Amino acid sequence: MLDLSRLSALKAIAEHGSMARAAGALGYTPSAVSQQIAKLEREVRTELLERKGSGAELTPAAWLLVEAADQVAAVLERAQARLEDSRGVPTGRLVLAAFPTACRGFVAAAVAELSGRYAELDCRLVELDPSRSTAHVVRGEADVAVVHDWHNTPLVLPGSLSVSPLGEDVADVVLPAGHPLADRETLTPSDLVGERWISQGPGAMCHEWLTRTFAGCGARPDIAYQVEEHESQVALLAAGLGVAVLPRLGRRPLPAGIRAVPMRPAPSRQVSVTWRGQAERRPAVRAVLDALRRHWGAATSPQAPSFDAETGRPVNRAHSANPVSAKPHGAVDTVPPAPGD
Repeated sequence: MLDLSRLSALKAIAEHGSMARAAGALGYTPSAVSQQIAKLEREVRTELLERKGSGAELTPAAWLLVEAADQVAAVLERAQARLEDSRGVPTGRLVLAAFPTACRGFVAAAVAELSGRYAELDCRLVELDPSRSTAHVVRGEADVAVVHDWHNTPLVLPGSLSVSPLGEDVADVVLPAGHPLADRETLTPSDLVGERWISQGPGAMCHEWLTRTFAGCGARPDIAYQVEEHESQVALLAAGLGVAVLPRLGRRPLPAGIRAVPMRPAPSRQVSVTWRGQAERRPAVRAVLDALRRHWGAATSPQAPSFDAETGRPVNRAHSANPVSAKPHGAVDTVPPAPGD
């Protein structure tokens, strides 16, 4: 019996053209993927890859296995969907991956609704940056992921995944109140060249956005403090140690001594939901997609709690994220190369 995880590694190489890119998509090291392929070659007693420079070409035998892997995955997804559909309600385990501000902003409410509504649905949540969560969906370790991509840092999705946009989320520059730029009405990237930055580390999409934005100004951001969680970033901001860019989704009121200033052009990220295309027939997947759309709409509606961009305090106006018109259920969109935690 062929190992499905090894077939998945071979399929990823077919999709991405090299061992390194396949490893990145799967969330493994190139060495781990190479070991999977070596084991698969021993199992089938056939050479599967021809190494050429930095890439790898699949042999005819490998393409046969890739086709078989697609068929096996489709059969398993359909079988699970039929089994759940026969019960008439969403059932079984479903793993949802989401980035931190989405968890705070609307995902927690969606999971709570699902847990209360469907007694036979075991909905699990794992907090992951989109740079990792899509690989979890591809490998079957997660069923659905809430992801984002910035206007200059598009998220590249494998062809096996379907995606639908939820809306756009705007970010602001956040500075200590005593900073010389804190009283400005708006700021541009060129205004911020030379600042000490508080940001997530390399690999996170927010880090990539910051790096690419300043590359457009001919500069490199001085990221003095690599901090993953926004609450920790806010603590460093309150201590006057640097500046940061913080999205508005899931952002709590800022403490005294910190100000948020809009940027021009406004940095925005598109928030989307993605899943394996074959899995949409599962009632559980459809229920999760519907719940996420509803709660995104509730979190970004004019009646939702909103915070002033300058002070971070609640105001009576629409939430700063901009909802995208909902698509009919089943409609699939691709994430455009336009607008992490």
